[in-house]
Amino acid sequence: MHPAILLVDDNEDNRFTLSMRLEACGYSNIVMAENGREALDRMRAQPIDLLLLDIMMPELDGYGVLEAMKADVALRHIPVLVISAIDDIASVVRCVELGATDYLTKPFNPVLLKARVDKCVEQARFRAQEATYHRNLENEKRRADGILATVLPRDIVRALKRSAKLPPRLYDDVTVLFCDVVGFTAYSEKHPPETVFSELEALVERFEEITRKHGLEKIKTIGDAFMATSGLLSPHDYPVRSAVACGLEMAAAGQSFGSGEGIRIGIDHGPVAAGIMGKSQFQFDVWGDTVNTAARIEGAARPGSVCLSGRAWMHLRDQADGRSLGLVDLKGKQKIEIVECVALRG
Repeated sequence: MHPAILLVDDNEDNRFTLSMRLEACGYSNIVMAENGREALDRMRAQPIDLLLLDIMMPELDGYGVLEAMKADVALRHIPVLVISAIDDIASVVRCVELGATDYLTKPFNPVLLKARVDKCVEQARFRAQEATYHRNLENEKRRADGILATVLPRDIVRALKRSAKLPPRLYDDVTVLFCDVVGFTAYSEKHPPETVFSELEALVERFEEITRKHGLEKIKTIGDAFMATSGLLSPHDYPVRSAVACGLEMAAAGQSFGSGEGIRIGIDHGPVAAGIMGKSQFQFDVWGDTVNTAARIEGAARPGSVCLSGRAWMHLRDQADGRSLGLVDLKGKQKIEIVECVALRG
């Protein structure tokens, strides 16, 4: 594409002569203006790669054009070659201070004109390439951030940007929710993998919507298992209630999935440790007794139910209806009371 050159001079003969010289140099995309105001209108109406600017003009002189361009973020990048009959060092200095790229006096030498124009056009080309490079870089950065945000919680992504390392730490008063599809293994063995994947993907996406709705943070999925937390990455006034509300809605959403046996949900509340695992593949993970207990409770829950540990139920007992399953012997743990939440009040 030929560079667009705007030629500004109030003298018609000068415009004609200069345009002929430019065409002889191989520049055919030439736009003309008779004064400074018209030049500014032209630059704001269409892309211009180089401005050839006279100084002494009616309406608005060359100095005024340079001042207006310097103040306009959309125009200040356009290179300006001043071509003027004013052969005065003070004028040259003033133009340069106002942002002019080069200065050529009239009458000009055709060879020198070509050299100066070629130089300015090359600078404009390099500047355009640099701008394209930075745009592409920003687009790639946003794309990378978007991909990273699908792997790590957004709060963790922001923290990683502030610091290259994010050491693990202990978090108090966190509610952990585990969800699992009942009979998933048997179901997946009887159906094509494409069908299983499509249905499971739709269910996980629905779970993600429900999780966001109730202010929980999705931590990860492992096959048909879904893990989320409340009060971990951002403070929550009622972490247990929000997790139970989330669980009840997830249970309703999963009723018809696969074999139709529904899903089980286990919830516990307490301290957890969390941090980023791995170097080649990042994964934000949560661990500790609270996590293990929530997972064990999920395994002990009946299909379609939302069950909590006794200590989690203590945060909810005045806000929900539930029935105790008694002391249950969980694998690798002492017997603990499990409560099935029937409904939330209010």
